[in-house]
Amino acid sequence: MPGGSAGTVLKSDPVDQWFAPDGPLAAKLSRYQPRSGQVALARAINGALETGSNLVAEAATGTGKTLAYLVPAILSEKRIILSTGTLNLQDQLFRRDLPLALRALDADVPVSLLKGRSNYLCLHRLEQHRRDPRFAEGETGADLERVHRWARTTRTGEMSELEDLPDRSPARPLVTSTVDNCLGKECPMYNDCHLVHARRAAQEARIVVANHHLLFADLALKKSGFGEVLPGSDAVVLDEAHQVPEVATRFFSSSVSAWQIRQLVSDSLAAAGQTEGALALVRDPVDALRESWHALRGHFHGLAERGPWKDLESLQEPLGKLAGRLDGLGEVLDAQAESSRDLANCAERALRMRQAMAELDRAGEDKVRWWTNRGGNFSLNLTPLSVAEPFRELREELPASWIFTSATLAVGDRFDHFNRALGLEEPETLIVDSPFDYPGQSLLWLPEDLPEPGNPAHTEKLLETVLPMLLAAGGRAFLLFTAHRTLNRAAKWLRQHCEFELLVQEEAPREVLIRRFREAPGRLLLGAASFWEGVDVPGDALSVVIIDKLPFAAPDDPVLSATLQALKEKGENPFSSIQLPRAVIALKQGAGRLIRSATDRGVLVLGDPRISSRSYGRLFLKSLPPMPRTRDGDRVLEFLKTCLGESRAGSGQSRTAGGHP
Repeated sequence: MPGGSAGTVLKSDPVDQWFAPDGPLAAKLSRYQPRSGQVALARAINGALETGSNLVAEAATGTGKTLAYLVPAILSEKRIILSTGTLNLQDQLFRRDLPLALRALDADVPVSLLKGRSNYLCLHRLEQHRRDPRFAEGETGADLERVHRWARTTRTGEMSELEDLPDRSPARPLVTSTVDNCLGKECPMYNDCHLVHARRAAQEARIVVANHHLLFADLALKKSGFGEVLPGSDAVVLDEAHQVPEVATRFFSSSVSAWQIRQLVSDSLAAAGQTEGALALVRDPVDALRESWHALRGHFHGLAERGPWKDLESLQEPLGKLAGRLDGLGEVLDAQAESSRDLANCAERALRMRQAMAELDRAGEDKVRWWTNRGGNFSLNLTPLSVAEPFRELREELPASWIFTSATLAVGDRFDHFNRALGLEEPETLIVDSPFDYPGQSLLWLPEDLPEPGNPAHTEKLLETVLPMLLAAGGRAFLLFTAHRTLNRAAKWLRQHCEFELLVQEEAPREVLIRRFREAPGRLLLGAASFWEGVDVPGDALSVVIIDKLPFAAPDDPVLSATLQALKEKGENPFSSIQLPRAVIALKQGAGRLIRSATDRGVLVLGDPRISSRSYGRLFLKSLPPMPRTRDGDRVLEFLKTCLGESRAGSGQSRTAGGHP
């Protein structure tokens, strides 16, 4: 099996017994189907758990990788953290997949779910803001009372239980905590804290279900007021591991944002208002900081959404004034710190923000300074060019087996790009091919005579070319774009040239759009960015996936630009070592939306002629599933007619592959 030594485990390995046709999984799971790839992956994971080694494993769609790591984790008797890419996947793993595996194995194992602090109700901040007269009226006051009523009955304190509280409710940040405003053990409600209870349960569990953001926040911060999650764990299994380098980069970075300053201003006034004599002392420095913050926001209103630090040369004076006024407020708060823990916390936050701004001033060549901006809501950021070294140091301090798995980790048949990004030195590796019959289930269409992506006519020409196919498929198509601007142009064109209902990103919440698309075949779903992964639509609703361009990262990304320049200065080729591997993995994610079960059939359309005209196109094609290729539009139409005919004939059958999770 390609990819390394993990596939050489003897077939007599006891893992085979767990997944055998007459084994416990087959006996307890009604739709279980043994799969050789699943067994190979489970063997490799079991071997890594037994030896304490690191493993990087790509398991293509349909492998059943969730069971492949759950079964060894349950039976290993080791303390293991299971980390997923999103909160939705985390909930699915804890509430559906893990209980199913435990029942199938008749295992009694203490398990725990742990999320980041912003996902839990903070009882102290709820009471603090309910008493604040600024929030007594209007929508915020009503939402605070709604939270208060729920707080009397909830056992977990997970904010996801509050389905009737909008995600954008102004009350949410008032009733949850951050690392900045959490009082830790000095909180007057520490013993009743939902996060404390969740952390304690995690410390006592043998299997903890976490997510990448929480895991790396805990690793990077080390000191969160509640103790660390990872120490004492024998292994960490990271599902959707292709996201790990980006998440790690985020948590090894630092920033100062308009939102942080606004919260500091609000919390300082609230804390001072509850301490006799403090409000009169705090008001002037708070007003001065607010003035600097508003002035700086005004300067950002005319700027783009992001850019390099050099673009802020004209803002050095207002940035310096902001830093000075953070100092001023910090000094006043520090003088009042003994009056209340809330004031002490605000003083600590002001100091940390001032230190972050000082770090921005003296950043070295191994880090890049940049900014983001949304309508004046700026963020000043400091990001390492590489997380390989800090991540390696953390792994050395915490002796555990690290197991990385995803459907998209390899470029071609190699893991060099992923291993280099995380500083992994000679881990065990494995590639497991999909059990799906791609030659029989799918077709890859590379349309002829399309202009290059840089041509202004590219989008319209692509849509004109694929429109007959959309009509033949009766909609049922997912259109993926590399830029929101292109997505909006495509939506406008489609509304003028066809009568399909369009489900367009940002016109409704992501999960709502996906649910509508899944439940009513015949629509077109249009997405960019986050829609390239995590969209799971097995069955009749999806027959066509159209990708407009090869997903090379935007050239205006200041972190990417600085990383590429640093590689050039070292004499390396940044295109082959960074840009190309990232684009290949992103394309694999997008293409993976098409075939989601053993009975799915459909067409993948790649609308970028560079995949045929440029030498690097071969690497993209090599990394995709083994789909038959065609340039003949008539062949595509015939294939779709066959697909839809078989689909309607077999509409009474299940569209879900057996053996899940």
